[in-house]
Amino acid sequence: MSPPTGGTGRLDRSRYDLEFGEDFTGTEVDPRRWMTHYLPQWTTPERSAARFDLLPGVLRLRIDADQPAWRPDDGGLRVSNLQTGSFSGEVGSDRGTHRHRPDLRVATAVPTRRLYTPSSGLAEARLRATPDPTCMLAVWLVGLEEADPDQSGEICIAELYGSAVGPDGSTVRLGVKAHHDPRLRTDMADIALDLDATDWHSYAAAWDAGKTCFYVDDELVRVVPQGLAYPLVLMVDLFEFPAGADRDPAVYPKAAEVGPVRGYRPAPDR
Repeated sequence: MSPPTGGTGRLDRSRYDLEFGEDFTGTEVDPRRWMTHYLPQWTTPERSAARFDLLPGVLRLRIDADQPAWRPDDGGLRVSNLQTGSFSGEVGSDRGTHRHRPDLRVATAVPTRRLYTPSSGLAEARLRATPDPTCMLAVWLVGLEEADPDQSGEICIAELYGSAVGPDGSTVRLGVKAHHDPRLRTDMADIALDLDATDWHSYAAAWDAGKTCFYVDDELVRVVPQGLAYPLVLMVDLFEFPAGADRDPAVYPKAAEVGPVRGYRPAPDR
């Protein structure tokens, strides 16, 4: 079944069944749904751990002044991330979820977790980005890579760079990334929209093996004639790309917010 759209290009949820729903209404992040570490196999636990607050119905992701870099070999990049699965080989192995660089090697072996790993369907998140020019808020689906390291593709539902969002309009980066999946080609685009992404907006992707449809506030904004048909991990994350080593504590914490997150499976009888 191809990802459906309505006659006006609006998202049609009627052909899907909800299988993953998160409203962030508890006092803790639910470990049955989320891991609170960013790709922990490629680094160490104190570096992969997310910083966040839980507000009523909102996950507030933070980058703090004392937060260590995610991986020293990647420079000063800092991340606070939640994800729905993990896989790695033994320490020293090059096998693991989202091996986005060929030189990555497992630093911390992690158990295989499949909390929510869809291979087709619809995923959406309500986001409120930060205008900080050093930050990016993102929601992605990336290959688990457990069965086959070539199953590494990515559906980039939205990347919201602080330098590209604001009251006069915002640019959303989205599309498909091949990484090392030989069946895919990277096809990304910057979509200029008449909205302020520092306010609440919803971002979604519906996909199957042949096509991926991207939506903002339920309106179709792009179709990529490629899809993925293997287990994917859902990730929501705040990145900081610092301009240099000096960090002014007065500008921290840097924060962005995540509202409801949903995942749907195709309904076989619709």
